[in-house]
Amino acid sequence: MPGPKARSNTEMYVDTKRKDDIRQANIVAAKAVADAVRTSLGPRGMEKMLSTSSGDVIITNDGATILDKMEVIQPAAKMLVELSKSQDIVAGDGTTTVVVLAGALLKECLGLLGKGVHPTTISEALHKASEKAVEVVKSMAIPVELTDQDQLVKIASTSLNSKVVSQYSSLLAPLAVDAVLNVRDLDRPDSVDLRDIKVLRKLGGTVDDTELVKGLVFDHKASHTAGGPTRVENAKIGLIQFQISPPKTDIEQSVIVSDYTQMDRILKEERNYILGMIKKIRATGCNVLLVQKSILRDAVTDLSLHYLAKAKILVIKDVEREDIEFISKTLNCLPIANIEHFRAEKLGHANLVEEVTVGNGRVVKVTGIKNMGRTVSIIVRGSNALVLDEAARSLHDALCVIRCLVNQRYLIAGGGAPEIEVSRQLGIWSRSLHGMESYCVRAFANAMEVIPFTLAENAGLNPITIVTELRNRHANGEANTGINVRKGQITNILEENVVQPLLVSTSALSLATECVRMILKIDDIVSTR
Repeated sequence: MPGPKARSNTEMYVDTKRKDDIRQANIVAAKAVADAVRTSLGPRGMEKMLSTSSGDVIITNDGATILDKMEVIQPAAKMLVELSKSQDIVAGDGTTTVVVLAGALLKECLGLLGKGVHPTTISEALHKASEKAVEVVKSMAIPVELTDQDQLVKIASTSLNSKVVSQYSSLLAPLAVDAVLNVRDLDRPDSVDLRDIKVLRKLGGTVDDTELVKGLVFDHKASHTAGGPTRVENAKIGLIQFQISPPKTDIEQSVIVSDYTQMDRILKEERNYILGMIKKIRATGCNVLLVQKSILRDAVTDLSLHYLAKAKILVIKDVEREDIEFISKTLNCLPIANIEHFRAEKLGHANLVEEVTVGNGRVVKVTGIKNMGRTVSIIVRGSNALVLDEAARSLHDALCVIRCLVNQRYLIAGGGAPEIEVSRQLGIWSRSLHGMESYCVRAFANAMEVIPFTLAENAGLNPITIVTELRNRHANGEANTGINVRKGQITNILEENVVQPLLVSTSALSLATECVRMILKIDDIVSTR
């Protein structure tokens, strides 16, 4: 009788084709997203016109905005959309750069995978290479002082030069620097909260009319009912969260009035109730009232506005709930939730509150605020909605760039200089490594050249000639040479004042690598309900 069948020692064949196909499909989809925004990189980058489902049109070359509005279905491609959002949160600028970098890294990874290199090996090597790249970029950094206003303006200008509104960078850059330095908290000198800068968009005029207001600006006009005042000097400002209108019952019910004397009594009571409230408000010396929007009942009625106008109190109604914190911080006053708590010490004080015409609308400006909090308001102007929105987006990028400098006070050259230097130094480093790691690091170094290559391509220059020349200059020790897009040649980019914060480049490198490593590790897509 034959013995038990001996177990075969030979390895079983495992079909990995499906896993490879999914990895390849992911990389191709993510690369397609990167190629879509690649033409928008740099000062000579093209604009994208986005048409939303509601029929609105957006014209922009901001990577984060383009990707956010694109309808991406493939899960791996969505990761690149999230990548640009991450860069927008961390640095605020470089959202196109980070996606283009990730696309170039994925292209190199595709080549390595085709040669049979294992995804985990590539992933580990990319991690080492990105850490080394960040070190190289940091070694190029130049410290900057926040007191050096000119240097900060140059950095904000570089950020604005790649936008639609680049011709207005001489106006918007100093404005952004002033705004950030005004809201910087001296108790926490390394952080800036951009929520302390309120950007108001007003149609009409040109971007030249954009102004910084050291005070408060309300996007709606003062109440004109019953001829109330529209200008108040030595203002005492009350911010209220209660309603100056007759009370309502808590439950839905109707009161039937059959006699006109009863009707008179109801109206008399309402009048007395409102008058009593206004007398309490007037007794504190308050002459400007900011009324929060109410959803339960009218915050103010025609009757209450009539009595407030008689009492010479300027009323701004429909203040949004989310603006309350900003207003109370700016005016250094407390929001008042009940008429019983309306006291003089809770009021804010300002030299002037007046209604002014801006463009085709009216706004209320509060200036000369006493003990003002660290906030500013910016009124952005534009001849049409498309320009206005893009100006506001560009200004946000400039504000973020200055915020980056407050966090990390170092700057580096722009114009593709850091990327070429990283590529050169990683190429040298890869020769000292062994095995597959060396190939992967060299692939990372090659991917870095996509930034100067794309900058040259978008500017209509010959990318191969330019990048070869740039590589040559860097090999001769000229670390700060980059592509001067305006002159169409290679120059010392620091002398041309094309500079950017260190944080923008370092976060772009580490975030792009992290995203690529994650895409490499995915070998299957499972749909769940």
